[in-house]
Amino acid sequence: MRGRFAGEIIEPGDAGYDQARIVWNAIVDRHPALVVRPTSVDDVVSAIQFAHDKDLVVAVRGGAHSVAGFSTCDGGMVIDLSGMRAVAVDPNRKRATAQGGAHLSKLDKSAQAHGLVCPVGVVGHTGVAGLTLGGGMGRLQRKLGLTIDNLESVNLVTAAGERLRASEEENSDLFWGLRGAGANFGVATSFEFKLHPFGGTIFQGMVAFPVERSLEVAEQVREFVATHADVHTALAFTKMEDLGGRPVFVVGSTHAGSVDEAERDLRVFRELLPLVDTFGAKPYLEVQGMADESSGWGQRFYTKAGFLAHLNDEVISLCAELVETIPAGAELSLWAQGGAIGRISDDAMAYTGRDAPFNISAELAWTDPADDEERIAWGRAAIAKVKPFMTAGRYVNDVSEAGTDGAQIYGAAKYQRLVALKRKYDPENFFRLNQNIKP
Repeated sequence: MRGRFAGEIIEPGDAGYDQARIVWNAIVDRHPALVVRPTSVDDVVSAIQFAHDKDLVVAVRGGAHSVAGFSTCDGGMVIDLSGMRAVAVDPNRKRATAQGGAHLSKLDKSAQAHGLVCPVGVVGHTGVAGLTLGGGMGRLQRKLGLTIDNLESVNLVTAAGERLRASEEENSDLFWGLRGAGANFGVATSFEFKLHPFGGTIFQGMVAFPVERSLEVAEQVREFVATHADVHTALAFTKMEDLGGRPVFVVGSTHAGSVDEAERDLRVFRELLPLVDTFGAKPYLEVQGMADESSGWGQRFYTKAGFLAHLNDEVISLCAELVETIPAGAELSLWAQGGAIGRISDDAMAYTGRDAPFNISAELAWTDPADDEERIAWGRAAIAKVKPFMTAGRYVNDVSEAGTDGAQIYGAAKYQRLVALKRKYDPENFFRLNQNIKP
């Protein structure tokens, strides 16, 4: 391996091994046989060939944020792309190229240096690759679409060591599958994104209300979402520490219009006499980094999610009831879809759930391993109660349980199409540490 690999190779017993094996979600504690850090596509090819020759299971790591723990493994090889984090921007073409190990923060900063933006997620140390290959929800999704809606092409290395480019023009069948189920087909070594003109200031914040007022406020939310298709709207049921653990209903928004437009549009919530109001004009890059510390490495994390068919009073009342028992550091989060997301056909790519008006997720973070069973059980039970109100599809990046039936994530028809793609591009299921499409 060392004779044909220019990057770093770390084995058990090496000084940096314990640091190299850890991932973002502290629940996941595994011991790979080796961690390799390629610095080029040639290195990625060599790593895949070696793993194939030695019959090693392979985990691919971009930002190491996989909630299900797919960024590592026991006894196999971790291909850690942290040595390939470059981002290049062509301001004339309004395009960005990001290597497979790049973080969202690097893409954000590189694009904003030219007054441009690509819609990405909300935690800066998330990997571009994992976010994109699963879909890419974020604060600009209703205005500019999901990250995959702005993806122009992917360069990847297959299980056979073949280098492919996938786009609408080349290997278009693979490009369809990469956008939503991409971890199944190879190691993505670089991505090309289209960028959009975007100033450096955005209007962002939230208002919090006593949970007893949730039905009243939700009525305003439904009207707002229906009449402001491009404005990001995120709701949460949680207990707010700053209010002594009081159960609250939160309405958050990121408004990408002018400050005057945002002030006018969001006045409907601010005039409802909230307990807390944090809205204001802020630097976009500051907003994009505001969750980096609270979502930092070393925490234990669990999420369970799905798409809602309706945001009706029954759903709101159920969430308000659930928040009474919600653990500290947890929330029920509901993100509005529609807007740019719904302007693309659900059949356009593997990603499923565009037509749903909201995504709902139970998100729990804690530090004590003794709390694992209780926290996970609460998240599962909460979403089980909401399940009667859900529609088809799951956002794959929010699926914490390994081995989840792919038909639940993508729907039966898309799943069969993905199976055919898997048989074509990875017939031996070499890339199986993912929400696996079995060939």
